[in-house]
Amino acid sequence: MDSLHWLRQGDAVTQASALLLLAMSVASWVVIFWKLRLMRRAHVDVPRSTAAFWQAPSLAVAAERLPAFDREGLVLPLVRAAQQVEQAGAATLAGQGSLSQRLTRVLRDALHGVLGKLQFGQVLLATVGSTAPFVGLLGTVWGIYHALTAMAGAGQISIERVAGPVGEALIMTAAGLTVAIPAVLAYNWFGRVIGRIEADLEGFARDLRELVIDTNAADSGR
Repeated sequence: MDSLHWLRQGDAVTQASALLLLAMSVASWVVIFWKLRLMRRAHVDVPRSTAAFWQAPSLAVAAERLPAFDREGLVLPLVRAAQQVEQAGAATLAGQGSLSQRLTRVLRDALHGVLGKLQFGQVLLATVGSTAPFVGLLGTVWGIYHALTAMAGAGQISIERVAGPVGEALIMTAAGLTVAIPAVLAYNWFGRVIGRIEADLEGFARDLRELVIDTNAADSGR
């Protein structure tokens, strides 16, 4: 009897649990590989983009240069938000208020958008990591119940006849852990990397805000 005999012979609950674990595994690995690519690029591009920005002679020139360095669009949205504040008129509520207030609002919104991109998939990884063991346990319990019910109907139960189906059903618990462990490890590692990138972006946003305010004050004093 092969190890998947119980699954083929199982009912809808057992098979649905197995299919759910398979879907969780595929989804988590797709997210993991996508985020690995994103984090690798972000780790390189954010320092390069901020360095290119500070070497530019003006905000407009910096916005033109950044796309070549900022492949994932993590720094450029902040620069473009600052540009919009400089160019905005006072015809709407968004254009009213002090320059400091308007910069704080638009940079905060742009930063939230960038961080949302970095954090995309974290909820899925956390969900898979926390629920996959329980899905596997459900499949195990139900598989054992299904096997014992079938043997009880046969009218003869022995330890030899119980050990095989129970051992096969325990595969679902192992499958649940196999799905959950990579998701938990990836979630924790990505969280640390995102935290470092977030700190760099917040620091850049503060520096950009002060730069625009100081530049505007210098232009007004002339």
